[in-house]
Amino acid sequence: MRTTGPSLKIPPGRKRKPAGSLAVLPMYFFTLAFILGPLIYMLGLSFMRRSGAWGVSSAFSPQNYLRILEPVYLETFIQSVRLALLSTSLVVLIGYPFGYFMARLGPVWKGRVMLFLIIPFWTNSLMRLYGWIILFRANGVLDSALMTLGLTVGPLRLLYTYPAVATGMVYALLPFMVYAVYASAEKLDWSLVEAARNLGASRVRAFFSIILPLTMPGLFSGVILTFIPSMGLYFIADILGGNKVVLVGSLIQEQLMKVHDWPFAAALSVVLMAMTSLFLFLYRQLTRSAESWISAGKFAGRTSIPEGLV
Repeated sequence: MRTTGPSLKIPPGRKRKPAGSLAVLPMYFFTLAFILGPLIYMLGLSFMRRSGAWGVSSAFSPQNYLRILEPVYLETFIQSVRLALLSTSLVVLIGYPFGYFMARLGPVWKGRVMLFLIIPFWTNSLMRLYGWIILFRANGVLDSALMTLGLTVGPLRLLYTYPAVATGMVYALLPFMVYAVYASAEKLDWSLVEAARNLGASRVRAFFSIILPLTMPGLFSGVILTFIPSMGLYFIADILGGNKVVLVGSLIQEQLMKVHDWPFAAALSVVLMAMTSLFLFLYRQLTRSAESWISAGKFAGRTSIPEGLV
């Protein structure tokens, strides 16, 4: 015989107030004051015009957005996207295997590897980038090592080049991919992989048929955490690339601090925000498709291997 506890009845004419409604007011205030408010101000400022050295004219004009279509500014956006794609591709090639094999380690080594990944980030990012300058500069550590081994004759002059900026991007963003893939691979049902191997599937076939689809959400998360910041990390391009590699973030910083053209900087920021919002939307769509594909019966809750695996 089941017994239930006494039920709470609301007296007639009285409505139950949402629990904790007052507790969320600070969050709403913070969102309006420090997130939504600045976004609205930036959007309105992007349609204004520069007036004088520091002034802004309130005359409505889409001229700032039309300036972005000029070749010099359009090339900056293209170069930023190109560098972001290159950095993300390198991060995927390095970070995915790293995160996957880290999930396969035992508890002791797993904790050690995590600690080794975190320790460098206890230091200021600018200090770590200046360490790369010591490595890449002419007659630096890397040049001296290569010339000692007889692999090069003279200095390579790697500093202030496109590869140096890409290396800095990969170094700064690699942990995001590693931890995203690790979190996904750690929850993987390894019995499915073992069953596929027992039924005769090769390691490559088992990886592409089971492991990769089940870790796809983590891979998507790592890609979005890598691609979007890489378009705005202008300080890496400034330190390791000098004036040879100009990103959208560098252009915005120049318009704010040197040219003092705030409306044009706001327009650049709005376009960059729109691009990142588009990538976030695509990420959500791909993640939902992957999750629905998995939950539809491809792998989740199954004890047998998909047909055609062996």
